[in-house]
Amino acid sequence: MKTETNQIKSKYPLLKGEGLPAFNEITPDAINKQIPLLIKNLEVELAKLEDKFENKLKSKQSLEWNEVILPIYTLSEKLRWSWGAVSHLNGVSNTAELRAAHTEQQPNVISFLNKIGQSQAIYKALLNLRQNSKYELEQVQKRILDLEIVSMDHRGVGLDSSSKSLFNSYSQRLAELSTTFSNNVLDATKNWTLLITKKSEVEGLPNRALKLLSSAAKEAGDSGLNGAIPNAENGPWRLGLDMPRYLAFMSNGSSRKTREFLYKAYVSRASTGNSNNRDLIEEILILRSKQAQLLGYKSWAEFSLSTKMAKNVDAVEKLLFELLAAAMPAAQKELNNLKEFAQNKNGHCYSDLSPWDISYWSEQLKQEQFKLNQEALRPWFPLPKVLQGLFKLCERLFDITIEEADGEAPVWNKDVRFFRLLDSNGSPLSFFYLDPYSRPSNKRGGAWMDECIGRTKSKSGGFTLPVAYLICNQTPPTESHPSLMSFEEVETLFHEFGHGLQHMLTKVDYPQAAGINNVEWDAVELPSQFMENWCLEEKTLMSISGHWETGKPLPKSEFKKLIEAKKFNAGISTLRQIHFALTDLRLHSQWNKKDGISPDELRRQIAKTTSVLPPIEEDQFLCAFSHIFAGGYSAGYYSYKWAEVLSADAFAAFEEIDHDDEANIKRTGRKFLETVLSQGGSRSAEEIFLDFRGREATTDSLIRQSGLNDINP
Repeated sequence: MKTETNQIKSKYPLLKGEGLPAFNEITPDAINKQIPLLIKNLEVELAKLEDKFENKLKSKQSLEWNEVILPIYTLSEKLRWSWGAVSHLNGVSNTAELRAAHTEQQPNVISFLNKIGQSQAIYKALLNLRQNSKYELEQVQKRILDLEIVSMDHRGVGLDSSSKSLFNSYSQRLAELSTTFSNNVLDATKNWTLLITKKSEVEGLPNRALKLLSSAAKEAGDSGLNGAIPNAENGPWRLGLDMPRYLAFMSNGSSRKTREFLYKAYVSRASTGNSNNRDLIEEILILRSKQAQLLGYKSWAEFSLSTKMAKNVDAVEKLLFELLAAAMPAAQKELNNLKEFAQNKNGHCYSDLSPWDISYWSEQLKQEQFKLNQEALRPWFPLPKVLQGLFKLCERLFDITIEEADGEAPVWNKDVRFFRLLDSNGSPLSFFYLDPYSRPSNKRGGAWMDECIGRTKSKSGGFTLPVAYLICNQTPPTESHPSLMSFEEVETLFHEFGHGLQHMLTKVDYPQAAGINNVEWDAVELPSQFMENWCLEEKTLMSISGHWETGKPLPKSEFKKLIEAKKFNAGISTLRQIHFALTDLRLHSQWNKKDGISPDELRRQIAKTTSVLPPIEEDQFLCAFSHIFAGGYSAGYYSYKWAEVLSADAFAAFEEIDHDDEANIKRTGRKFLETVLSQGGSRSAEEIFLDFRGREATTDSLIRQSGLNDINP
């Protein structure tokens, strides 16, 4: 039987259910053949498990941990592993065929997940375990059990058959809408380009950006005068809405007309034509509200917050308004400074600043005020050097070593790297994939960490080591030089690595609470934002920087400029996040179609008190707000600011130490490892933070670190 099972796994890689996925074998055809087979097999296993539970309960036998939790996890993990590999490829190697296969199989996956989540036999077994365990459960076991029960409540296990049928239909439709929303944003981003042939229209762009734009023109089959191959100096150049090209032009392109055209295209993504998300937004909000009400909640926001650190909408708004009070006067002064600089110092006569002017004049003012040119700093941040410094920081704080393991794992693209983490004795702890570069044609934008393999304890007492996916969309290398990173791209890499560390350094023996599993959603960003703070710590910054050609370290004068620039326009950037968070929260707690106001109109009302520049008519940002409509942040976007408060307070523990006191820094790093990073979801985030810091977090550290309390209007 075991040999037969191994043969099936070999023939059908998506039924393997363990180890590293064979990405090259996960084809659209394989997905359409193997996912239905997998679900069929899992349905048989589920039926057997339910029969076992029902027979035990009928005979009034008490169930124990390994009889209940382990088989439920094993069953769910087989699907998570297989569908996780498919979803991963859909995000990083998207093709029309793969997308179609994903779309075709997703309803079957959702349907089976609902079967597990609404199984009365499993639910009764969990309740029996909680009520009648012969042996005292560990605290982490109790937490896992309680959250499993809550999770099933949230999946509609307690609903009557009619309500359950409605709930399931909503789940199916929401999954479809989420995928369509994401695909529409990807298509709208990918399909919009602008060919530029006049050199005057790319004035101000650094050579690196010109190379990127001319390479895009070459890839699109464009040619220059007399059929010349596109090049940085003579063009043509092709603009796009992917982050590397978009941000490079908005920050450096002196052509205001082109900036305006590009900006309007970006903020109106997925709002017209075949990729229009406007109707999808309303349907998503309506269905979420109906689902929440079926479960007894007043709104989707109330439902969402029931399992988070912030227990209600009022608690979230209290934190957001504390930050708003500090950020608004700072943002107003920052905008006035930009206006004055643009109108007077540079002789520009347009009467006011528009949204497409902010990034450009911010960059110009930053260069003049701090003599800091972010583009000019790229040569000091080649990806290999940044990685080397990041790994040194991890060794310094957490006593781990990170080494290359390229060639030891299957990959989905030639640029993907593979690494191994080792403890102080040289024993492997975990592994991670790094997919660093932007690929607008088949890779969704943004950056993220996801679980490839979680830490699990085997029957023999050993452990399956965790493996993480770390995905970025930074500037790719060219034929002549490596990937030269902007400082923002450096911070993004550190951010995602922070997520990865919590996954890879977990010490929890139960996979349901290991790594980021069972961590409250509004605390998940704590490790990632904590790691970002280290980018501007002097020793770290000097170790991650070195000129790619000469190897010379970043001049200390430039380091000081980066420190000073950290607080530049902090008010404007803070308002932006507050605006997004409050919009998300109120869309999911207050919006009702019957009130006769559209989601966009509600967002514009909120902007009156959370923005210093109102959104323009063409601004349909919600249509590309994938975080809340196609990701996990619905009624949870505030989590970035909530966790930033936690991370700023956590980093303050290191700021309070003399920077030369390495022994104390190591001790504090070890404490952070032993609490936040290693305990994962085994305890509440509030308890873990209290253990690390000795008190509750306040907004004081974030306001101070951002410099918001230094600015008076």
